[in-house]
Amino acid sequence: FIHKLVLLSVPLSSLLVSAVVLDEYAKTEGAWILSLVKREYSVGTVLECAIKCNIEPAFTCRSFMYVEKDQECLTIPANGKIESVLRRTSTSLYEKKEYLMECVNGIGMDYRGTKSKTNSGKTCQRWASKYPHKPKYALMTPSTHPKADLESNFCRNPDGDSKGPWCYTTDPDTRWETCNVQNCSEECMHCSGKNYRGKISTTENGYTCQHWNAQKPHNHGYIPSALLEKYLEENYCRNPDGDPRPWCFTTSPSKRWDFCSIPRCTSDPPRVVEELTCATGDGSAYRGTIGVTASGKACQVWATQTPQQHNRTPDNYPCKGLELNYCRNPDHEKMPWCFTTDPETRWEYCKVPSCGDVPGPDYAAPPPAEEDCYVGDGTDYRGMVTETISGKRCQSWSSMTPHSHNKTPQVFPKADLRRNLCRNPDGDRAPWCYTTDPSVRWEFCSVNRCPTAPNIWSQMLSLILFSVDWLSDCKVGNGGTYRGPTSMTMLGVTCQSWSAQSPHQHASFTPESHPDKGMESNNCRNPDNDVNGPWCYTTDRNQKWDYCQIPDCAGLKCGQPVTKPRRCFGRIVGGCVSKPHSWPWQISLRTNSKRPSAYMVVLGTHTEGANEPSKQERKLEKLILGPGETDIALLKLESPAIINDKVLPACLPEKDYVVPPGTECYVTGWGETQGTGGEGLLKETGFPVIENKVCNRPAYLNNRIKDHEMCAGNIEGGADSCQGDSGGPLVCHAQNTFVLQGVTSWGLGCANAMKPGVYVRVSKFTDWINSQIKMNS
Repeated sequence: FIHKLVLLSVPLSSLLVSAVVLDEYAKTEGAWILSLVKREYSVGTVLECAIKCNIEPAFTCRSFMYVEKDQECLTIPANGKIESVLRRTSTSLYEKKEYLMECVNGIGMDYRGTKSKTNSGKTCQRWASKYPHKPKYALMTPSTHPKADLESNFCRNPDGDSKGPWCYTTDPDTRWETCNVQNCSEECMHCSGKNYRGKISTTENGYTCQHWNAQKPHNHGYIPSALLEKYLEENYCRNPDGDPRPWCFTTSPSKRWDFCSIPRCTSDPPRVVEELTCATGDGSAYRGTIGVTASGKACQVWATQTPQQHNRTPDNYPCKGLELNYCRNPDHEKMPWCFTTDPETRWEYCKVPSCGDVPGPDYAAPPPAEEDCYVGDGTDYRGMVTETISGKRCQSWSSMTPHSHNKTPQVFPKADLRRNLCRNPDGDRAPWCYTTDPSVRWEFCSVNRCPTAPNIWSQMLSLILFSVDWLSDCKVGNGGTYRGPTSMTMLGVTCQSWSAQSPHQHASFTPESHPDKGMESNNCRNPDNDVNGPWCYTTDRNQKWDYCQIPDCAGLKCGQPVTKPRRCFGRIVGGCVSKPHSWPWQISLRTNSKRPSAYMVVLGTHTEGANEPSKQERKLEKLILGPGETDIALLKLESPAIINDKVLPACLPEKDYVVPPGTECYVTGWGETQGTGGEGLLKETGFPVIENKVCNRPAYLNNRIKDHEMCAGNIEGGADSCQGDSGGPLVCHAQNTFVLQGVTSWGLGCANAMKPGVYVRVSKFTDWINSQIKMNS
């Protein structure tokens, strides 16, 4: 018994050592740094690779890359602050945290950041250089201070100067100066505090902050797991929505949220590469002198409050270039804009030219409908998927956060890099995107390959296999439980047997190391739970391993229509006709009076005339109104509807779930189109969810939104549900499924600027829905 305890203590100690060592590094999956200087090692674990980096004798190791499938370890002297980070399949980049920090502890002798300018703005001289200033007695050079990290021209403190990090300057008249580096213990913010990562958790009025992952006392949509790029940690003050400064929800039931009192930093804010004649992406870096809107209205000076009162002032947004009346984008809108001098028009977008030969902006009318599947490598894919294979939200191609990159609309003008749509600009094996998860740089997207011409032999084989459950040739999720017979990669190469060591040697994934993973032969498997699905080592000497093409096990499931919808970010008011039967939960409720027996429910139709063969008609047995005169109701049919590819329910949400802001949602209906065409056909529009905190701002819906309601729409207007759409579904897309999150309720006009649509929040009524179903079944 004692002997067993001793044996058990060994792996526990190893785990503790591993945790301590790896905690020194920041991990990013799918990332790779191309460095000319590197050392390559063959190791069995990531811990061994980390130890190699820690004791690297050839150079200062700032990061390492580890490829588990290849057991490949590369140590390098660079990191993401020094060299460009590239994307690479199944590679993890580990960067030493000490070299990523841009603040100092004490006098900063351990500072290893990348600041290279002095207090007065002078550029630092390289430490190894002797021009324009020769280090006195050659004391301050990389060779004399090997542990001081005197590489490049970064600010350092090799001699323990009491004023902190310093450098020799490139100004012949100034030998050296102290650098302006923030103290790590200093609680302060730059600009509007978007990047504030401090630990203040009390508001300016003394309220304690509610934890971001809590939903009591205040229900909200700022969910840390869905908004990883916002760093919503613990109950610390943050600024996830472009407010003038950090804030938080409070623990007081009577005070929903409050600003936090955080002083401004004395160190220099992040530099913006100013764009003077054109705009890239959303135009947040535009600093030109255009001062009129797209319709020709003069812009109001940002520092004034007439005729429009507002809080987008130079004081509130000090880093946004709010000079005079020039068009700017201080709050993450789609493009530069301004308040206007017309009392009847609060604000409008400006017509600022795009930098370079780029396609139309993200807000342009959508292209013709495309199938949501790809051919070949998906270079020509133009579908609307915005999620990765593991369900992560895609980062906008024009955004540089959380991942900086060069796959922009300007660099790839023909790749249709709109919004955050999955694309393949660089000819990879399939459509992909950067993710909004800071720890996962990129992933392939949740897009299926388009079916090819059927093969009679493969059809016969699948019919035989379909009768044997454990051999069914499809995968659930990432295929960790897949035990099917496929033994060929997606490029048609035969798999190497898992027990074989030729042509490729490997030790991490064998039948012995993973006895419960079905690795007895050469069939595709997923022993490491790779998010991209089953894979295998190949019999091609030039390709060690590759993924396999395994279809998903799909059936008639709620929220997963057989006919994939267009997912058109166009308009109902404005016209975007849906693909027939792509929204199979849409019904038409018809009546000549208000008696339940006079109602008729029509299902399975695309036309308002409802003359398709797929039409199902059901009389209404009972109408159940929502509690407390809320704008929701349940309909009980006299006889059940027949579920098929044209009649299928959307999924119900989790109880009290609040949809995170920016989530992609859609409304459908046969309602008023205001003469824009498409009358009589089901229409759709897509737009993002707006958090109630934002929607209740005075400029928007001015505190009219209640907790059991939600907002969705484009702040500039142009897309909305309208008269005749009331009661219709608002479905939001997540994990390849459409969930009924809202019911069309009310709005101030149709598609008006600053007046998004209002929907009943279905998650507030799940208990009521379930109880009514039981009572009336």
